[in-house]
Amino acid sequence: MPDLFDHAMQERMKSEAPLAARMRPRTLDEFVGQEHIVGEGKLLRRAIEADRLFSSILLFGPPGSGKTTLAQVIANTTKSHFVTISAILAGKADLRVVVDEALERRRLHNLRTILFVDEVHRWNKAQQDALLPHVESGAITLIGATTENPYFEVIKALISRSRVFQLRNLNQEETGLLLDRALADKERGYGTKRITLDPAARGHLAEVASGDARNALNALELAVESTPPDADGLIHITLDVAQESIQRRAVLYDKDGDAHYDTISAFIKSVRGSDPDAALYWLAKMLYAGEDPKFILRRLIILSGEDIGLADPMALVVTASALTAFDYIGLPEGIYPIVEATLYLATAPKSNSAGAYFKAMKKLEEEGQVSVPRHLMDGNRDAAAMGHGKGYVYPHEQEGHFTAQQYLPRRLLGTYFYKPSGEGYEPQVAARLEMWREAQRKALGIEKAVNAPELSEEIIQEMKRRIK
Repeated sequence: MPDLFDHAMQERMKSEAPLAARMRPRTLDEFVGQEHIVGEGKLLRRAIEADRLFSSILLFGPPGSGKTTLAQVIANTTKSHFVTISAILAGKADLRVVVDEALERRRLHNLRTILFVDEVHRWNKAQQDALLPHVESGAITLIGATTENPYFEVIKALISRSRVFQLRNLNQEETGLLLDRALADKERGYGTKRITLDPAARGHLAEVASGDARNALNALELAVESTPPDADGLIHITLDVAQESIQRRAVLYDKDGDAHYDTISAFIKSVRGSDPDAALYWLAKMLYAGEDPKFILRRLIILSGEDIGLADPMALVVTASALTAFDYIGLPEGIYPIVEATLYLATAPKSNSAGAYFKAMKKLEEEGQVSVPRHLMDGNRDAAAMGHGKGYVYPHEQEGHFTAQQYLPRRLLGTYFYKPSGEGYEPQVAARLEMWREAQRKALGIEKAVNAPELSEEIIQEMKRRIK
């Protein structure tokens, strides 16, 4: 009788479990996302389908990406004995029991044991060391799940005996598919209820869940369970209901439409215009709406060269470092280097003198191809026969590491493309440069110096398009 009561209780708990738990995929065909590791023909899929998972694996990915679900699929597929423990709750004593039982099972029934350790990075080095000899001997096959980079959080000896598979956040299409399944499934989802999920509400849940399937399904469950049916028994999930269920307001932002381009334009113009407050506001809008942080950082790197340049040479260093830092830590903490770069650039002195490149490009288009002066040619190949490189003076052998020799083609001597601004560091550059240019004019007999004409923004943008 107790077994009957236990069975009834387990069935009741299953039916009362949260929607995300009820909708957990049971087979690889139900599994959504991670095509790069479990798609048709992929190594891990073949190993699972053939029940040939002999080597240990580490599943590394963000919350809600499917690590535990994939382990459960393996449990449903394999003929091996499957054991689950949590590194948060279990210690070496629990592991010892699992290993003893695995050895006994192998001795009596020749049955392998697969051990799934959730949050394996929570185990300290001593606990991971205790696991190592049993993985190495084959007493157990380990499946470790971790939200932290295993190359930093898992001991090297264990990594060397395992294959690491990195899971990614689900995209909005995949998250939307999970929402649709939950609404249609009559056994585990809401298929027996009449529910209308507005497209705007569906899109909001899929977007704000940020690739976390559990988060999306929890929000859907709250929306359904907290919305009373109308007189016809229909539960209508509107955008307002979806926003309340996931505790975030929708922001007008189409990543492929006007809002995307208009907002990044406002952001860049605010940074260029030295308004850090406006820059932070538009940055917050983009990140809040789910814009790719690397897209923002790439635009900031461009701005550091285009709008600041040598007025503050550290601008490029700070911004490139912010991209490296973001790659290393990701969201949400990765917001800080993005903000630091934004504030640095917004408050830095401004100069667009790097646009001098386009003056040189325009001159090149007008003049056509011009030969390189012989003394500047590569002397390693044709110095003896052709005189290439003859007459070149090595600046580092001269006083001040400078020599006033010819570098431009002769008919362009005295043409100056680069004009330092008077901002930040560039006045120091201007002083040195004018001294060098004056010495060059005297040495080469340049009678007239000409500054290349400034180019309009329209011409520069057209030249940029031609570069592409």
